[in-house]
Amino acid sequence: MWKVSTADKLVGGLSAPGKMPCKSFSISAFLCQTGGRLSKILGSVCAMCYARKGRYMFANVQAALARRMTVLARALADPVFRGEFISAMSYLIARSPWFRWHDSGDLQSKAHFALICDIARATPDTMHWLPTKEPRYAKGDVPSNLIVRVSAPHIDQPAPNHAHTSTVVSDKSKATCRAFERQGKCGPCRMCWDPTVKNVAYYQH
Repeated sequence: MWKVSTADKLVGGLSAPGKMPCKSFSISAFLCQTGGRLSKILGSVCAMCYARKGRYMFANVQAALARRMTVLARALADPVFRGEFISAMSYLIARSPWFRWHDSGDLQSKAHFALICDIARATPDTMHWLPTKEPRYAKGDVPSNLIVRVSAPHIDQPAPNHAHTSTVVSDKSKATCRAFERQGKCGPCRMCWDPTVKNVAYYQH
């Protein structure tokens, strides 16, 4: 049986975004592939990326992001450690009904997505939410408790052609996410995890 401290150390620690009702697993936004290119384009949702500034730039946060990426890379390269990683993550995640992947960062490969799917399958009582701009990686047999929301790359752009999506809007009246009315917090809302909600529209930061 895992201890929380042991499992947490093995996975590199979970992040605790203040907006969320749950923990998350994050890596550096500077490792985003599509997001990295979009960050250089004015009017894209990544041009003012929150995870490339503010508290995400604190030395301790950057160290944690790098530590998780090191552990993730090892899990993707070493089948034995992959099993240990899944076991430890599942133990930590199963303690919550909700989990978010990547409050910072994004999918790195198909193998990365397969790892997330295996963790979701191992935690059937937890709803997982994965926002991504890498739909090329998010393919295959996706477990029903994993909601993959493909993000539109530009502000006020229509939703991508995918089962679950997210967009960013410049008009507050068109935003379905009302976190901006609650000091940026989810509060009681779980729309992002809800499989019946096709698109979530966020008000631009």
